[in-house]
Amino acid sequence: MELIQNTPEIAAYLAADEVIDHDHPRVRIAAATLAAEAPDAYAYAKAAFEFVRDAIPHSADSGDLRVTWRASDVLARRTGICYAKAHALAALLRARGIPAGLCYQKLDTVHGLIAVRLPGEGRWARQDPRGNKPGVDAQFRLDREQLAFPVRPEFNELDYPVLFAEPHPAVLQCLQQAVDRPHLWQMLPTDL
Repeated sequence: MELIQNTPEIAAYLAADEVIDHDHPRVRIAAATLAAEAPDAYAYAKAAFEFVRDAIPHSADSGDLRVTWRASDVLARRTGICYAKAHALAALLRARGIPAGLCYQKLDTVHGLIAVRLPGEGRWARQDPRGNKPGVDAQFRLDREQLAFPVRPEFNELDYPVLFAEPHPAVLQCLQQAVDRPHLWQMLPTDL
């Protein structure tokens, strides 16, 4: 799938903000730890993906009621839904100078993932750090996508082609306003 940047400047996909706070010491420390074992950008991106996918449980899978939305909080609390985990992965990638953006799918509700642009690739590659479980096998791949959920057009599911430098406002609003995960489930956007 070809992604359309909502901001033409690649620098926007490297920027730190309140959500993708890769300038936070917690994010910088995690990035340095992952980079110590990674000989190049590809190895680092894969390690960061696997870390967020595997070491930070999806709160619905683990039963955690806390809602996180800022990347540094996701890393500190070790929990988050798809959007929050995408924020954490984007922050870890940007912390090492690797452009990363946020993208979405329309399933029953809107699902969040990221896209990465590695040096020499010349294109964005979507990755889904949601977390694996029976029936879900997301993998870091550049040759083809292996996301948690392939869309099913017959159920009106779709991939949104826009690549966002910052979280979509509807996504961020529900995360920031939810008092706990059950409340969040009532607020999840069903469309962008």
